[in-house]
Amino acid sequence: MISRPSENEYVSYYSKYISLVPESDILSVLAMQIDDVAQLVKSVRPEQETYRYAPNKWSIREVLGHVIDVERVFGYRAFCISRGEISPLPTYDDNVYVAQSNYSERRLQDLLAESSLVRKSNLEVLCQLNDKQWIRMGTANNNPISVRALSFIMAGHVRHHINVLHTSYKLSAGA
Repeated sequence: MISRPSENEYVSYYSKYISLVPESDILSVLAMQIDDVAQLVKSVRPEQETYRYAPNKWSIREVLGHVIDVERVFGYRAFCISRGEISPLPTYDDNVYVAQSNYSERRLQDLLAESSLVRKSNLEVLCQLNDKQWIRMGTANNNPISVRALSFIMAGHVRHHINVLHTSYKLSAGA
């Protein structure tokens, strides 16, 4: 079983995501989130997909697109660091990524399928890691981070955005 990351494995900014994952079996959490996201997306009516709760906020489609982008970036970071990458991994700007995407033009069901595939791909990599690879440290966004912390951040990031979709976008699974 993979233990929780210690505070020296990530910068304090990521505490807000890691704190959303009290479970210790991170692989199960990551796997279950595929269904969690699917249930929430299925509650969205087609006419709601482009809804923004305020000006200059992302649409529901763009929120899911952002989740996909972050999953890719953090999954790549976890992969690279687990393999012993010593070069610093670059930063990225989530607002630029969403602005340069075509998420607002894509159907939510298509984004859901992509989200599931990206998570399953990351899970396949994470499930094969040994104890040394889980705690391996690297540099991303000019900060030290471990593979273990990245996995908890990925899960916490999804939970954060599910919470935002519930509260700000007024979505509820099964509605």
